[in-house]
Amino acid sequence: MKNFDLVIFGGGPGGYVSAIRAKQLGINVLLVESKDLGGVCLNWGCIPTKALLKVSEFKNSIKKFEEFGISVKGEISFDIKDIVQRSRNVSKQLSIGVKHLLKKNNVEVIKGFGSILENDENIIINVLNDQSENIKIKTKNLIIATGAQPKLIPGVDVNNQNIWTAKEAMVPKSLPESITIIGSGAIGIEFASFYNDMGSKVTVIEMEDRILPNEDEEVSEMAKSLFIKRGIKFLNNSSLVSVDHLKNNIISKVKVNEKIIDIESDKLLIAIGIIGNTENMGLEKAEIKMLNGHIVTNEKMCTNIPNIYAIGDVTNPPWLAHKASHEGIIAAEIIAGIKEVHKLDKTSIPACTYSYPQIASIGLNEKQASEKGLKVKVGSFPFLGNGKSITLGQKDGFVKTLFDEETGELIGAHMIGAEVTELINSFSIAKTLETTEVDIINTIFAHPTLSEAMHESVLSAYNKAIHF
Repeated sequence: MKNFDLVIFGGGPGGYVSAIRAKQLGINVLLVESKDLGGVCLNWGCIPTKALLKVSEFKNSIKKFEEFGISVKGEISFDIKDIVQRSRNVSKQLSIGVKHLLKKNNVEVIKGFGSILENDENIIINVLNDQSENIKIKTKNLIIATGAQPKLIPGVDVNNQNIWTAKEAMVPKSLPESITIIGSGAIGIEFASFYNDMGSKVTVIEMEDRILPNEDEEVSEMAKSLFIKRGIKFLNNSSLVSVDHLKNNIISKVKVNEKIIDIESDKLLIAIGIIGNTENMGLEKAEIKMLNGHIVTNEKMCTNIPNIYAIGDVTNPPWLAHKASHEGIIAAEIIAGIKEVHKLDKTSIPACTYSYPQIASIGLNEKQASEKGLKVKVGSFPFLGNGKSITLGQKDGFVKTLFDEETGELIGAHMIGAEVTELINSFSIAKTLETTEVDIINTIFAHPTLSEAMHESVLSAYNKAIHF
């Protein structure tokens, strides 16, 4: 029986990062992954969807060619098979890259499925490898980083033909003439944006009274307005009741304000969230606490069982790859015995939606700040007043910032518009450094840049805005 200081279940953005950091710290570590290195994010989530969305970005740029004095003669065509293949190639390349990183850092990897057999002084696990062999392993510590899978609607079976999850939506054999999307979170909105840009008729069903319900209300409102202008249809306060199958398409029966309506479409995409991959791992036997299909952890990534940790999408929200990686580093450093490990501050985790326009946020919004009893100064600046955004032909959107009225500390930032998924990292640094309004106001921003809108938003919060 092999002995390890640490075994990690799952080689996604949490697992492989944790394994590398553990090895850097001198920990004898084994990584167990049953599928592809890089996890869902790299293979079937974050990365391949962005490759698809890059195509729709190009299409939007082409529409603006005449505005820039460029004449394109003839019809612009595209091949969805080639688009999908490029997306798959990008994922494959990066998965190979993760394999190389693990090899470079001398991390031992077994392709297989791990489960807990015993949990006493040491943790005894079994790994069923890809050759159907059972391997017994002893370890002092275990990190569960098995990720998650799409949450489904009872009675609605995904059939890979006309009822999809995100995975099927990423590899269409042909473009649907119409698609109904259940859920308007980041996943639902990104696919709505992509398929709309590619020419599909898109209808989005959302239970809440607004789309992107986790975002700032003003951002949600503008996003909906801009999406509607592009032809996307939204039904809020609505839910899917049942599905009827026709010969070549489906009828979605949707409850809208107590009324049942029929929506006919070629495809139906379920994008209502995720549930942790926790089955058949012996978690019940080990008495690991769970809540709503996810493992419960504390601020040190530890479960209720000593020496068993959990990170990433199998745990508490938000379910984001960068959160998983950060958690993996924290867990590895705690296991290594490092003192004063940096704690995870959930208010400092940025969120991004790579639609057109892009959406990004960090920290508290106005409603959340109010619920916490905080008095805030709010600033806002439209990209309409930003020189760089006008030159790009992308003047829709704004930057909104929130500061604690008492301390001047930045407590939230919310953006919609061109390249805001890149801009948000500046606010991430600012929050980590506990930056105040004075620090940002006194910072010199390069001109012309989109980031100047961030500066002006802060100035606006203190009645100092110059350009709007």
